[in-house]
Amino acid sequence: MMMRSVRIGGLAVGQGHPLLVVAGPCVLEEDGLVLDLARFLKAETEKIGLSFVFKASYDKANRSSLHSFRGPGLSHGLALLRRVREEVGVPVLSDVHSVAEVEAAAEVLDVLQIPAFLCRQTDLLVAAARTGRPVNLKKGQFMAPGDMAHAAEKITAQGNENLFITERGTTFGYHNLVVDMRALPMMRALGFPVIFDATHSVQLPGGAGGSSGGQAEYAAPLARAAVAAGVDGVFMEVHPNPAAARCDGPNSLPQDRFPGLIRLLKEIDLLVREAKDLQGGLP
Repeated sequence: MMMRSVRIGGLAVGQGHPLLVVAGPCVLEEDGLVLDLARFLKAETEKIGLSFVFKASYDKANRSSLHSFRGPGLSHGLALLRRVREEVGVPVLSDVHSVAEVEAAAEVLDVLQIPAFLCRQTDLLVAAARTGRPVNLKKGQFMAPGDMAHAAEKITAQGNENLFITERGTTFGYHNLVVDMRALPMMRALGFPVIFDATHSVQLPGGAGGSSGGQAEYAAPLARAAVAAGVDGVFMEVHPNPAAARCDGPNSLPQDRFPGLIRLLKEIDLLVREAKDLQGGLP
């Protein structure tokens, strides 16, 4: 199947386009931290010619514990994401968890993200698709790669083909996720750009008791492997001080490691593109 290109504002994602970096904190925290981090991430990706979308959740509605920090909520969260979009000048992405919030979110967000746990929620997918905004459909931890074709159809059937799919590992229980690199070419074969979520893939769901643990030291090796496998972009949670992050600190990439990692990912991506040209196309 021919690979679709996805338009995000002035960016294009997919075969033949620059590697996309989707990065930011797990959840919106203090305004200053968010704006400073967005400026830093934009500057570093611009230096090496990679496309960049800022991500952060205004509400983490799927936290392990009732007492976990969820974020500033819809109103303040969207206002802050609007500031990032206008003051920093980058596209913004955030999760939508219910049909009721889709309309307001679509007024601000450049990309509506469907959380992995909700990737089969038909009404939510249809509502997101009908906004006309690009949709990032995260593969459920319980889903086989090929089954994402049915979830994708719920979006494309509304006339919206601005869709990409994000892989974030598979759960077998016991506080662990496993990444099967075969899933990446399998989902690309569906005709949509595929993004690899390097930091959620090293999450240990519920592994810290009332919250998720993580193994951030493995995020970079998995990101390198995914780019070598031929993905269209990498998703990562980045924080200036992961130990103090309000959400997903144990699996977040420290801000100071971001520049070196994206430079290496770009070099790997260029090698993969060259190999495809020499061998007449690879999966």
